[in-house]
Amino acid sequence: MNHPKEDHPNVTTSSTSNYHSDKDHDGGNNQHSLPDYHPMNDPGEDETNDVYIVRQQKGYLSILFSLSQTVVLAAMMYECGVAPLNMNPMVGPYPDALSYWGGKNAYLILEEGENFRLVTPIMLHAGIVHLLGNVAVQLDTCAFFEREWGSIRWLIIYILSAVGSSAWSTIFSPNNISVGSSGAVMGLFGAKMAEVMVRYCDKIKTMQHRIAHEVRMEQCGTVTCSVIIVVLFSFIPYVDWAAHMGGLVAGFCVGIPIFALCLKKKVMLLFWACVGTFATVTFYSTSLEYMYNQVEPVEELSDVCEYYRRSFEDYECNCQYLDQSGDGN
Repeated sequence: MNHPKEDHPNVTTSSTSNYHSDKDHDGGNNQHSLPDYHPMNDPGEDETNDVYIVRQQKGYLSILFSLSQTVVLAAMMYECGVAPLNMNPMVGPYPDALSYWGGKNAYLILEEGENFRLVTPIMLHAGIVHLLGNVAVQLDTCAFFEREWGSIRWLIIYILSAVGSSAWSTIFSPNNISVGSSGAVMGLFGAKMAEVMVRYCDKIKTMQHRIAHEVRMEQCGTVTCSVIIVVLFSFIPYVDWAAHMGGLVAGFCVGIPIFALCLKKKVMLLFWACVGTFATVTFYSTSLEYMYNQVEPVEELSDVCEYYRRSFEDYECNCQYLDQSGDGN
């Protein structure tokens, strides 16, 4: 998540890149060829076939979310106008629009009970620059993760990481309006790291097992580099570091029990399932308990239009009517 300057009221956004696959079909399975290997014949018939088989042909939800996020930003800019760069350097709508459309607003979450705002920020972006960065990662690396894991696992991790991301952003940056999907993207990265850890000791009995293990090791290096880069950029102006870290930790915790179910050894499955369940319950219970009972956001966030008018001359609240329409005004 990114935000306009610290000396102005804050709008935070999330920003986060790579695999290229050769597609072939075999009994409905999709195959990914490693850089050092070449597809041969049917992997079910030839154990020397160096082809990585994934669960599905496309990252359907990755594409759907990316398209939806693009449409939402276009609608926001059409309805609310484009703010000057001194107000929104991401080339997007006026900052108050981000709250009206469902951005993370700690006051409305904690005082008005609008808990949907723990999830809806993933559909919003501060501007074109912000959107392009996140969508590029979603359509590349994250889409391949979906093809590996299947859409259901991917969606569970994506949504729960979004909740963890927004919770930590509310705790550590309660006075910022935050939007963006990079907290959820960081959660997918965290889940991949959890998968590598949990499945590291999987027995390598077949060529496919060996290829899968090598792919995960390669992904681990790529994801680790990406996470380090994002972490470094998380502490510069305009970026919500708490959203990134919250999403990363949430995805890692959730990923442990999810990928424990892939293990063949029952002892290891039970061990990692217990560790992952404990980590997940501890993370969400402590984060949400602290958020709801200890965080005190500024009351000015109840009226974001007036909040920004006090900081910017000639500020236009072009989206205020969208908020008022729900009250019949």
